[in-house]
Amino acid sequence: MRHFIIKSFETIIWIVGALITAAGVIAGLAMIAQGDVTGLLLIIFAPLYAVLVMGMFFIFIAISDNTKRTAEAVEKLASK
Repeated sequence: MRHFIIKSFETIIWIVGALITAAGVIAGLAMIAQGDVTGLLLIIFAPLYAVLVMGMFFIFIAISDNTKRTAEAVEKLASK
């Protein structure tokens, strides 16, 4: 069950990252179409922001996984 929840959470992270990127690029293109040059900044920084947000959540998942593996290894050593 734990594996299913983590995989589902990873899928949600990827979807949110794609939505952030798509929304930023679409909004940036709309701003450029209206003559606002700052839309270029939005097109550049929206994907970077998505990568930062996704990376943060993936680091949390990795920390959780490493903590679990460390606890299992310590229990294995303690049982010897």
